[in-house]
Amino acid sequence: MPGPGQPQFGWGAPPGGPKPPKKGRGGLIAVLVLVGVLLVGVTALKIVSSALKGDGDPSYASPTTTTSYSPTNQPTKEPSGQPTNNVPTTKPTAQPTTQAPRPTATRSTATATAKPTAKPGPTDSDLVLRNRLYKAGAMASVSCRESKARQSTVAGARANYKNLLGCLNRAWAPLVAKSGGRFRAPTVRIFSGTVTTPCGTHSDSGPPFFCGTTDTIYMNLTEDIGNYNRYPQAYQKVWARMWMLHQFAHEYGHHIQNNMGILQAYARIRYERPNYAMELQDSRRLELQASCFSDIFIGANRRTYPISGQSLFQWRWLIGHVTDNANDHGDANNHQYWATRGYNSRNPSVCNTFAASAAKVQ
Repeated sequence: MPGPGQPQFGWGAPPGGPKPPKKGRGGLIAVLVLVGVLLVGVTALKIVSSALKGDGDPSYASPTTTTSYSPTNQPTKEPSGQPTNNVPTTKPTAQPTTQAPRPTATRSTATATAKPTAKPGPTDSDLVLRNRLYKAGAMASVSCRESKARQSTVAGARANYKNLLGCLNRAWAPLVAKSGGRFRAPTVRIFSGTVTTPCGTHSDSGPPFFCGTTDTIYMNLTEDIGNYNRYPQAYQKVWARMWMLHQFAHEYGHHIQNNMGILQAYARIRYERPNYAMELQDSRRLELQASCFSDIFIGANRRTYPISGQSLFQWRWLIGHVTDNANDHGDANNHQYWATRGYNSRNPSVCNTFAASAAKVQ
């Protein structure tokens, strides 16, 4: 059964971004396209991963959705009137033939009220189509700044992951709270080679992924360091930094889906689908929403990170140059559509991919 127990993958990284445009000439040159997503686990060879948590943020294995309540019964009032004795006003001169009736205890005739039943929780359809996160409002900037470290080394990559985790936690926590949820921070682990997780064993030949079972983001260290060091040109190093940013924020988007019950509801809905084509469409809705969530954060912090100049140029290029060989993430045009919506609005209300037409989630 797909869902929180199955990994949610990002896109594989294309080998470098486009060259910057020359003065007086328009158009972009797409150099290469993304590697298709790998969903098949391989036999574990070794695990090279280490825990990375931001500033003491806890991690919880069991997801929670929205707050609930237990109704209480109100006590039923008993009648307040007191019984009176039928006592004669004058003293009788003879023994009365009858005794005055003894007072009897008054019994309540009120029937016990039925205990109210608990208010039913949201349905799976409610969680994906009408989730309260869609009404939480726009994300405020948390003045996130890019780490000064570069991902040319393990230490540099780790510094970037830690910085982004702290920024994303601060940015998303208020929206989750406004939605009635209980925010929790994810765990972040890095890997090279192969890594064995509750969601299976995966290789660094594939993209980073999110495991909902333990609410953990697994970042592909081999990919991020390799992208940065592979190309000497300055513009391609900018592309590598933007790609790492987008991938990290995308996997964090799956964490938000897990936080708000969307990921769990998606799993149950997909399980009931009558055919594989509909399952794939559900998967594309989930993945495109994670990218929309990703770019809400990037858009909200565009001035401080900053996303301008060559960074903006490379971000625009990469969101429009993805490949979806497995047909489970969404094509380049639709990915660009949802990523741009998130970036421009900074509001989860524009990321309801589950209510979109089939054409918008191809």
